[in-house]
Amino acid sequence: MTQTVSAPPATWSPPATPVASSGAPPQSQSSPTPHRGPLGEWFAGTPGRMRALLILSAVVSVLFGLAAAQGFRQSDGALQRAEANTAQLVRVQAIHTNLVAANADATNAFLVGGLEPPAQRQHFVDSLATASRLIAEAATAQPADQTVLGQLNTTLLTYNGQIEQARANNRQGLPIGSQYLKDANATLQNDSLPLLNALVAANEDRVDTEFEGVGGGTVWLIAGGFLSLAVLVVTMIWLAKRTHRYLNIPLAAGAVLVLVTMVVGGAGMAEASSTAEDTRNDTYANALALSRARIAAYDAKSNESLTLIARGSGAAFEKAWTDAAGRVDDELGKLGRVGRPSGWQDYKRSHQAIRTADDRGDWDEAVNLAIGSGGNSANTYFGAFDKSSAASLETTSNAAQQQLGTARGALPPIEWLGLPIGIVAALLAAWGLSQRLGEYR
Repeated sequence: MTQTVSAPPATWSPPATPVASSGAPPQSQSSPTPHRGPLGEWFAGTPGRMRALLILSAVVSVLFGLAAAQGFRQSDGALQRAEANTAQLVRVQAIHTNLVAANADATNAFLVGGLEPPAQRQHFVDSLATASRLIAEAATAQPADQTVLGQLNTTLLTYNGQIEQARANNRQGLPIGSQYLKDANATLQNDSLPLLNALVAANEDRVDTEFEGVGGGTVWLIAGGFLSLAVLVVTMIWLAKRTHRYLNIPLAAGAVLVLVTMVVGGAGMAEASSTAEDTRNDTYANALALSRARIAAYDAKSNESLTLIARGSGAAFEKAWTDAAGRVDDELGKLGRVGRPSGWQDYKRSHQAIRTADDRGDWDEAVNLAIGSGGNSANTYFGAFDKSSAASLETTSNAAQQQLGTARGALPPIEWLGLPIGIVAALLAAWGLSQRLGEYR
């Protein structure tokens, strides 16, 4: 019997799914949005640009206020320092005038012999006392001058001691008195006056520097104003293009505030600068000329007496008189006829009479003309010039001080209002931009 072997049951498998080849394109995926961060989100898009312009407008408005305040502070400070330095210059020149006046008294009184006239002696004492008082005032007013003023005070002690030696010997009729007088004059000319000249030059430089600095504050005002206006105007133009609203009232008000401050402030600064410049060229220049003329005149008067004291060997002193008289003429020539003091030409004629008498050998007549108190004496004419020039100097000095004070008064109070103005302009700019920002919320 044949055995039949059965085959295993057939099994069915689903058809194999074809495998995608490695070259098939990958399934498409969306790109992730880049992360800007909080600050980037805040300045993104049109609202972000508005925020940036808001900050920029506010900052430049405040900076304008600070710049305006700084400009007015600079101009006001320059005027204040010019006024103080002018007063110091007048003070130093008054010291100079009193010293040469005292020397003129001492030399002229020496010609009298014995006891000098009481009035002339008192004028000498008063002049030295005034010079000493002014030295103390000047040292307090300007610390930069203290060292030189201290040195000047030391030379005055030496000078006064030599004058007293000359007086004591002259009262006894001792010839050595004239040598002490010449030594005193040399101390004044070689020790005291160079120090005074240095003080005068230093204070003139200070005054000139401050006069030139009065208009410097305008740079701060104009530069800050134009920068602020430029930012505000550009902001308004940009807003008009984006929002199609052509006038933003708060922003425009801020720009107008800046513009008005520039115009009013600039006009005030221009007026103050013009007044200061007029003062510099008019009353201040006249005060300097008068002061220099008085100093040179007293120098001439001293040399007139020293020429006679030298008794025939005073050619050097006469040359010094001629030089000093020439300086007086030059300084008086700078003045207008209205403010020119009287008496100088009469004194010059009386000096020529003194020289004529001395040159022909009439020394006693020359001395009488030099020390007399009559109508034709040199002292009478010189006294008239002294009083007239002193009155003119006081008038012009006071006028210069008043005009500088007027120049300061012409400045608007923007030194104190500048920052508040800038803050108001900044708030107006922020308000105007905030209105447009609110439309995007």
